[in-house]
Amino acid sequence: MVIESRYSKVLVDVDNRNFTIQVLRFDNGCFVSITEDQEKIGGMLASIGTDSIPISNMVIPPKSESLFLKLISERLSSIRKGINIITTFIPQELDSKTANTLMSKVKEIVEK
Repeated sequence: MVIESRYSKVLVDVDNRNFTIQVLRFDNGCFVSITEDQEKIGGMLASIGTDSIPISNMVIPPKSESLFLKLISERLSSIRKGINIITTFIPQELDSKTANTLMSKVKEIVEK
């Protein structure tokens, strides 16, 4: 019996900022956590990937980076249909390079 790991944890360093991306995949969606320096639950958004436009709902409002949370959640739901829950704990503002790097890495992990 072969057991496939549905859990991934990746450390990403962008411009001396350390991020941890954790993904837990399910048959009908996934749970993604993106944290900086400390592994904490932060702002949380749930998205449901349907045939056309993802439906998103804020569960826990973030202190910062709410646009990044919404963008990554909806991008994920367009890739992976089902229920996708994203949490981010990012204390400092993200620049566009860092945000794009994190989005690309999450997309790469989820598409495995």
